[in-house]
Amino acid sequence: MNLGIAIFPTLELQEKINSYRKRYDSHYTVIAPHMTLKSHFEANDIDDVAQKIADVAHQVSHFDIQINKVSNFAPLKNVIYFKVEKNDELSHLHSKLAEVFGEDPHPFVPHFTIAQDLTGQEFEDVFGQLQMTSVNYSETIDKISLCYQLENGHWNVYETFKLGQ
Repeated sequence: MNLGIAIFPTLELQEKINSYRKRYDSHYTVIAPHMTLKSHFEANDIDDVAQKIADVAHQVSHFDIQINKVSNFAPLKNVIYFKVEKNDELSHLHSKLAEVFGEDPHPFVPHFTIAQDLTGQEFEDVFGQLQMTSVNYSETIDKISLCYQLENGHWNVYETFKLGQ
């Protein structure tokens, strides 16, 4: 079974992100706006994974995130995102999950994707336009979610864990 661990923002921020995703993100219908803490991994016992996440969540307190710019992964990928400023609490949460489930093959760059799978010209046009947009969001993160992938590629939440409890 394909699993992943994510942070889902408030509905207000999800609506803002989706206002871009519905136009520019090919995965718009596959999963709600999220910040990936642990990218997809295989596991046979989802309840065992859930218990391990619950243990980590218990050790980490809620924290605030700040988003104040649009960035991208070019030239590696034509992905545009709202950049989440790294902070000690978020880095601590990511490290605790990496201790239990292993490191992802790529560096941890906290973000909410707003555009992907664009052609080179589309990427340049959309990124140029979004760079001029004022971005200033902050919110408190107090939960993380274990997600599983369906056979059709869509992701669902299996369980959500309150931080610090």
